[in-house]
This record gives sequence, structure tokens and C-alpha cells, in this order.
Amino acid sequence: MTGATPISRSRPRDGWSGCAGTNRDWSLPIMADSRAKLAADRDAIRDLLARYTYNGDRGRVADLAACFAEDGVLEFPGNAPVGPAAIAAALSSGSRDPRLTFVRHHITNPLIAVEGDSATARSYFTVHSDFGLDHSGTYDDRLVRTAEGWRFAHRRVRIDWQAETSLFRRMTTR
Repeated sequence: MTGATPISRSRPRDGWSGCAGTNRDWSLPIMADSRAKLAADRDAIRDLLARYTYNGDRGRVADLAACFAEDGVLEFPGNAPVGPAAIAAALSSGSRDPRLTFVRHHITNPLIAVEGDSATARSYFTVHSDFGLDHSGTYDDRLVRTAEGWRFAHRRVRIDWQAETSLFRRMTTR
């Protein structure tokens, strides 16, 4: 085959398939960077969701409240405190059943949409305690990126089901 260009020489040597010299298609690395950033943001938001429930399950109210922005809102039946201090106070109001030694929130199916420095998330949750399955529902979240990382701007707790003897029912009907 005289006159034919070997395949190895017909491709650019700089690793950019189909792009040579100054006519590079920079969208490939930019797209990869934006995908990596989106994945990192979504991972950080999933971590925030987990820290909220982990700290709540252990009664670490101040650590749970630290998951909120300075003007963040925790909206749950009968209450909507604003800011970490008010959230901590609302959750520390002595409503925890003294017989409760075990509580676990399980989060499932988080749908996370990130747009710049804000995001939304929706997830299901179920709560198990010493007394069995207690309640379940949905978290609807608006999130904001802060200097400390992602924080809740607004978290709405919607109860879809609760057991007859639900501890949550007692908390919200004082």
C-alpha cells in the first residue's frame, strides 16, 4: 500500500481524538469537569442527609441543627423554627419519650437536582424505634452551598403514615 497514511499517524498525537492543533474541542474536558463537580455536589448532599438523621437518632440536637443555613427552616407538623438555634431549641423541648433507647431513620430514593449554589432534594424515610415501625414520610429539601458546605435552606418533613402508638404523634400533639 504505497501512498496510504498509516492509521497511527492519521490521528493526532496529543491524545485528542479528532482534534488537532488549535482547533481542539474543549467541551470534552469541560463536560467531564462539570460531571465530576455534579457528582461531588450530589455526594456532599447525600452526606448532609445522612448527618441530619444520624445526629437526630443519637439525640445530638446541636449537630443536627448545624446542618441548616443561618436562616434555614425545619418545617414539621405543628412547628417551623428558623435558624440553627431555634431548631435546636424546638427539638430539645423535652418531647423525647424517656423509654426510647433506640431510634433509626432510614432514608431511601433521594432525588437530587443541583443548579449552581442551590439544590433540591426529595427522599423517603422510615423510622424504627424500640416499639417497632413508628412512622414514615417524605423529606422535601431546598439546599444552599455555604462556606461550610451544603446546608438546608428549608426542610419540610411530611408524614405519610404513623403507627397508632407513634412517638412522633406524641411529639406533635403536645
